[in-house]
Amino acid sequence: MFPLLFLPQGIPEAVESIAVLRQVALATRYLGELKGAVKAIPNESILIDTLGLQEAKDSSAIENIITTQDDLFQSDFLNSVFFSASAKEVHHYTDALRTGWNRLRSQKILRKSDLLAIQAAVVGNDAGLRTQAGTKLINDQTGVVIYEPPQDAGEIERLTENFLDYFNRTDIDAPDPLVRMAILHYQFESIHPFYDGNGRTGRILNLLYLVHHGLLDLPVLYLSRYIVRSKAEYYRGLQAVREQGSWEAWILYLLRGVEQTSRETLAKVEKIQRLMQMVKLRMRSELPNIYSQDLLNNLFRHPYTKIEFLERDLGKARPTATKYLERLVEAGFVRKTKSGKSYYFINDPLMDILSS
Repeated sequence: MFPLLFLPQGIPEAVESIAVLRQVALATRYLGELKGAVKAIPNESILIDTLGLQEAKDSSAIENIITTQDDLFQSDFLNSVFFSASAKEVHHYTDALRTGWNRLRSQKILRKSDLLAIQAAVVGNDAGLRTQAGTKLINDQTGVVIYEPPQDAGEIERLTENFLDYFNRTDIDAPDPLVRMAILHYQFESIHPFYDGNGRTGRILNLLYLVHHGLLDLPVLYLSRYIVRSKAEYYRGLQAVREQGSWEAWILYLLRGVEQTSRETLAKVEKIQRLMQMVKLRMRSELPNIYSQDLLNNLFRHPYTKIEFLERDLGKARPTATKYLERLVEAGFVRKTKSGKSYYFINDPLMDILSS
């Protein structure tokens, strides 16, 4: 079994092969384009509450937590209204991502308390780092033990502190930040510091790492979509490093994911930007009496908006919010539907972009 890394001493010198450096260049290029495109969206919550929720949906799907777009967008995290248990878990993941991002951008550092808060938001409890032995990773089909992470509480604590130290450091010349992200993800998943939620927490940390090191401004990369499409390869790659030290294959796998999902997310952001501009021009022309940037933002932050969301976001009385939405229905901007006791006003063109 390949030993766990104590960073940076344990990093092999050969991790930055010619193939890895070529892939780094591609991934960095498309990350840069995505970073630039994100700046064109006027309200950061639009992307966090749409693309971020899609990332949460796919990351949860890797753990076989499956939900539908209807359940996801009809749920209301702020009021603890969820249309399924899976939708609730996905919204908790988004809350964990936002928790980590808010702390990181205000403090410029990720502390152990922040890591614990992220994982607690993911799983809904505060059990903290593992302190009891017995955790093993087992093949669901065969029952065979695939990997046994460190069992000693003191070792788990030391390795987690080492992970955070390396995560936060910005004074390192090599390897490239994207290569370090792949190494850090391997380290975190191999430490397996929590009883539950290690995979989802680790994938949140990937996005936070990109933001912390200036590669993105918002944690909106669809990296989990790539992983869910290639789940077997993802787990094989981690295990191959543990058993054989197969670093190049693992790093290339994750770098290809960054490139591919940067391109896909960039396409979605550009489509959202064009759609927002088109809707803005139409609303100003056809509904000048109700148009506002806040109303436009609401329609794109909440693909399934409702009266309560307009009351909350725009500070409007219920009759006014109802009138606005009915006018938008009449003009063809949204589609009205009923689910249970609530009416939803769906931005179908936006949902087409998110679901494509």
